[in-house]
Amino acid sequence: MQENIDKSLGFSTKMMLGLVSVLVVLVFTVLGLIINEKPSYSANSPDSLLVKKFQLPDSNFTHLWEAPADWRLARLNKDQRDLINYGKDLIANTAEYLGPNGTVSHISNGMNCQNCHLNAGTKAWGNNYFAVASTYPKFRARSGRLESKEKRINDCFERSLNGKPLDSTSKEMRAIVAYMDWIGSDVEKKHTPKGTGIFKLKLLQRAADPTKGAEIYTQKCQSCHQADGQGVLAEGGKKFTYPPLWGKNSYNDGAGLYRMSNLAGYVKYNMPLGVTYQNTQLSDEEAWDVAAYINSQIRPHKDLSHDWPKIADKPFDHPFGPYSDPFSELQHKYGPFKAIKDWKKKRN
Repeated sequence: MQENIDKSLGFSTKMMLGLVSVLVVLVFTVLGLIINEKPSYSANSPDSLLVKKFQLPDSNFTHLWEAPADWRLARLNKDQRDLINYGKDLIANTAEYLGPNGTVSHISNGMNCQNCHLNAGTKAWGNNYFAVASTYPKFRARSGRLESKEKRINDCFERSLNGKPLDSTSKEMRAIVAYMDWIGSDVEKKHTPKGTGIFKLKLLQRAADPTKGAEIYTQKCQSCHQADGQGVLAEGGKKFTYPPLWGKNSYNDGAGLYRMSNLAGYVKYNMPLGVTYQNTQLSDEEAWDVAAYINSQIRPHKDLSHDWPKIADKPFDHPFGPYSDPFSELQHKYGPFKAIKDWKKKRN
């Protein structure tokens, strides 16, 4: 009898092991089907919203350069630290020192360098200073000559701040240069690190539209910059909490942001306030259109007669003639730009 029991138990055990094996095979088969299954939903089907497809991150926005950490200043001697910190303060609070009511001089319009060069020139794609130390002095087609850092800085004073040049031997100029050198202290010479300056948006197939831009401005911009574009003065009246985007206190028509491609890229990845390249609010088209609206408004004029001594070097979106191509000033300002770029490419 014991022998029969043992045989029965052995048979049961084998049966159980067999069932377990079958179940394991079935489980792995089902998992394989789930993992490898390709969704058959159409792109417009409501069910397609349930399927989240993995997308690789845009390589343009990965591994961007960063400015040196503040704690590293402790490695420098006190005089170097003080000069760099003064330079940073001049960038962040330019008007307090050099504005219409400045404590050092009165050579600018009341805006701060930081209004255009965000986070004191350290924000990725925020018109930063990452490549200043590594690329200057350099030849610039706009002036037609080799430019020093001091010359480039004074370009900003005369254009973006619609003011007068800073004495190149002054403590203020030395401090600003020292700060920019510090920002780019880790950058290899002649190298432009990823995330430098302003991101260049893909060109529109049409002209940028100021009328559409006005609607976007009302929705997204005027709460800070005001309906009249004149910004908001800070308490004390020395600088702006929110800078003017046009009018007598804004950048003039010789500034870099007066070029549509620069302003569109700047707006896309930095505005409204708080936006970053990881978290934008405006579409590319909206950024182009609001840039067109802003740069359609009245602003100070600068004598540009000495700019671009070689006419053929003018950028596709430089809005003032004469040109070496057959396109109008209107198209050079608002686009569409592809035809202009294609024309230039064929002849270069």
